[in-house]
Amino acid sequence: MANSPTHRALIQRLVLTLFLLLPLAPFVAAEDLPVTEKQKIETLINQVKSLKDAKFVRNGRSYSADNAATFLKGKWDANAADMTSAQDFVDRIASFSGTSGKPYLIRFQDGKEIKCRDYLLGELKRIEAPGL
Repeated sequence: MANSPTHRALIQRLVLTLFLLLPLAPFVAAEDLPVTEKQKIETLINQVKSLKDAKFVRNGRSYSADNAATFLKGKWDANAADMTSAQDFVDRIASFSGTSGKPYLIRFQDGKEIKCRDYLLGELKRIEAPGL
């Protein structure tokens, strides 16, 4: 049993899950959210951070992926009490400027731009897909 293909596959999936969740460890905000919703938000923030060749456009200014992730994390921390889900995070925190009302954009290296909301909703759908 210990060396069966099913057992090896289970261990591989557990290792992969731990590997994917390990980068989320530094995020400790929003203590009142269900763990799964916090993990989804943290995953979305990490996804923005991973877009190294893209720029995050906020109020007409361009920022690195690292700066964007830090900004979104700070905005989430400041508004965590009002969040009930990852969908709330996308709709109320990560989609537009609270100051100007302008949508946040992600500009890829090829010049293509997408609203941050659309990008994050696509990522959220992927995260929530059965089997992941």
